[in-house]
Amino acid sequence: MSYGDSREKILAAATRLFQVQGYYGTGLNQIIKESGAPKGSLYYYFPGGKEQLAIEAVNEMSDYIRLKIKESLDAHPDPAESIQLFLKDLSRQFTCPENFEGFPVGLLAAETSLTSENLQKACQNAYQEWENLFAGKLRAAGFSEEKAAEISTVLNAMIEGGIILSLAKKDRMPIIHISKQIPKLLKT
Repeated sequence: MSYGDSREKILAAATRLFQVQGYYGTGLNQIIKESGAPKGSLYYYFPGGKEQLAIEAVNEMSDYIRLKIKESLDAHPDPAESIQLFLKDLSRQFTCPENFEGFPVGLLAAETSLTSENLQKACQNAYQEWENLFAGKLRAAGFSEEKAAEISTVLNAMIEGGIILSLAKKDRMPIIHISKQIPKLLKT
């Protein structure tokens, strides 16, 4: 196993486990076991331990979601339709809960915001990147800077809430319901 393989396997296992079980529900031994990497390699590649792994996992999830948002926003000139496209794509994740991938960082943010300033900052940066993408699309469609920023924050909150409800219900309909409300939200 090469450097990149061990490191990437550990990070991939940690990212998936943090998404499914949260920060406190995931142990380092479980990450090592699931990754198949040698035990000593975790601290070799991640000397900051679990916190460093979680920060890098947040960064991985953030990049994944950012690319998904950007793909959807670039796919259609109309902001409502492009945001609905993103939500439709996101809702597909809930048709097979075993294959959840790239969920926003709400679980980690909620769990660790008072205990890890570095992890809280990573989550905050992720949310800001996503809001910036939505706001840019809205500004390009003629929304003022202030209105675009406000709607982008509301979108992030709706999406996170929809994900939590979809997880709790094991059903994609909360995301679909949010998608149907996007044109009303974006009326100027």
